[in-house]
Amino acid sequence: MVRLNVNGQVREIEADPGTPLLWALREQLGLTGTKYGCGVAQCGACTVHIDGAAVRACVMPLASVKEEQKIVTIEGLANGKPHPVQKAWVDLDVPQCGFCQSGMIMAAAALLKENPNPTDEDIRSEITNICRCGTYNRVLAGIKKAAVEGGAG
Repeated sequence: MVRLNVNGQVREIEADPGTPLLWALREQLGLTGTKYGCGVAQCGACTVHIDGAAVRACVMPLASVKEEQKIVTIEGLANGKPHPVQKAWVDLDVPQCGFCQSGMIMAAAALLKENPNPTDEDIRSEITNICRCGTYNRVLAGIKKAAVEGGAG
């Protein structure tokens, strides 16, 4: 039995300690907004927050997540109203296919929490998520818009 604090609720699941957090979230908890992309922490589709930091869940074994750590998925980011990054994404029509966007939004939200006024270079160096559709210019614009409109949420 593993206890996880996910989106403000302590949840118990039965899973092997070596199971990646991604699969526990998707399969045991039904939180399918966090996507599987590459399985080797390169693409970022699986990005969630652990204690506010962006983490790639596909390579994070459950054994390395402590019960007191707070996990936030894309489902929990809004917290009652859209997060400024989510609002900017909608306002600027950032996604194309959208598959990578939950991870991209989570990475952007973590960046803005750490750095509320990032430069273009800050964004390019910190947001390493891969978008197959190539909407990087819109991602950059979305992060800048969210920063102006209260990005940390």
